[in-house]
Amino acid sequence: MINKILVANRGEIAIRIMRACRELGIQSVAVYSEADKNALFAKYADEACYIGQAKAAESYLNINKIVEAAVATGAQAIHPGYGFLSENANFSIACEEAGIKFIGPSSKVLELMGNKIAARQEMQRAGVPVVPGSDEIVNNLPQAKMIAAQVGYPVIIKPCGGGGGIGMKVANSQAELEEAITGSQNMANKAFGVPDVYIERFISEPRHIEFQIMGDSYGSVVYLSERECSIQRRYQKLVEECPSVAITPELRRKMGEVAVKVGKWVNYESAGTVEFIFSNGEFYFMEANTRVQVEHPVTEMVTGIDIVKEQIRIAQGAPLSFKQEDIKLNGWAIECRINAEDPLADFTPSTGKLRGYRSPGGIGVRVDSGVHTRYTIPYMYDPMISKLIVWGKDRSEAIARMKRALYEYIIVGVKTNIPFHKAVMSNANFVSGDFSTHFLDRETTLMDNMKNIMECEKPLEAKLSEIFDDTKRIAAIAAVTALTQAWKSADAADKK
Repeated sequence: MINKILVANRGEIAIRIMRACRELGIQSVAVYSEADKNALFAKYADEACYIGQAKAAESYLNINKIVEAAVATGAQAIHPGYGFLSENANFSIACEEAGIKFIGPSSKVLELMGNKIAARQEMQRAGVPVVPGSDEIVNNLPQAKMIAAQVGYPVIIKPCGGGGGIGMKVANSQAELEEAITGSQNMANKAFGVPDVYIERFISEPRHIEFQIMGDSYGSVVYLSERECSIQRRYQKLVEECPSVAITPELRRKMGEVAVKVGKWVNYESAGTVEFIFSNGEFYFMEANTRVQVEHPVTEMVTGIDIVKEQIRIAQGAPLSFKQEDIKLNGWAIECRINAEDPLADFTPSTGKLRGYRSPGGIGVRVDSGVHTRYTIPYMYDPMISKLIVWGKDRSEAIARMKRALYEYIIVGVKTNIPFHKAVMSNANFVSGDFSTHFLDRETTLMDNMKNIMECEKPLEAKLSEIFDDTKRIAAIAAVTALTQAWKSADAADKK
């Protein structure tokens, strides 16, 4: 029986996991770096352990320190969240060796699915459709030219390890191939420590559709419907929704059964995501994410299933608490990732102190956040402020509710991408559901509309900045303090 879980992550996902622990009556342990010593997640946990300097390699990526913290606090399990060590097979092995349950799939599955070439080969053996491309690591330019000629241009070069779109490069012709290969290898080596890459056909106007699956240790695997993740910038997801406007009930069943086939083929345990490229009615396996996804809340909002709590129950040895026929979709959910970014400076991170913060609320609104007023967003980690999720009885209501929630969101002190999300929610092609992963490239007026929104909101921004001005606040406190002292002095004089 698990009665204490260490959460090997930070920010909103750490709090999300700790909330599940609290509801299950399980104690939580936070690990934090020097930069996060005053972070909300470190205060929310029942216990907190300092594990190193701000640099991730010395803290959140330090396997030994995290395992040592779990042993020292008596945690029987570790939940890795997403990012950092969540898909690291060596981390899972270290947990196993220390007698600690890793809340996720086995190290064998992590190792297999973490290598995109190995995963492609395994899926082909399982009879799962994959995007046409190389079935081996691309080591040199002549080899790359031969594969690209067979596949047909344009092609996309992808790192064998890692994820999140990091290192992907497109070559539209042989003349662009060498630069794309070199660029992808360099980025892969820098981000994942492995320069290996492979080639796939670049499918025009695709949609990025992923299926949430869950499996237990008794061989049961189910799918919890699909998520639409096509609104992206540089292969990074920005808006997600469940279900997808492009997927019919028949196609949902067909793709869901393939996703379950993937899970059963590798004996998948815990929560995972099977990602597909979908175009012109055809779909291809792209990759499997062996962890809880950033966008998991939209699935929770529509199915009513708490994915993290189910992960914990599975880790305790319990079977899945539901069967495939129990999964019913209710309404529509949309998630916007709210990041500290400057939309007018190519979305570069905008770190600093939040001088004012008020999140939206009301019916059908959920905010997963790890920040608060006067919190300083550190520069060395992902600049996500929160995930804003809304639910509606249908897609139209969900979009209207997201517009309202974005209107209510007040963040003062840093630039955010909220104006971008407002522009997306008002875009005619987004509203109609006519879009692909190239949405940002195709919608040439989107950024202009965003700039118009920002221009219209300047007076409000200035007023909010004035309200939350630190100098004025301190001066007001000093004035009140001085007035109080004067009253006390006057009162003392009157008594004499």
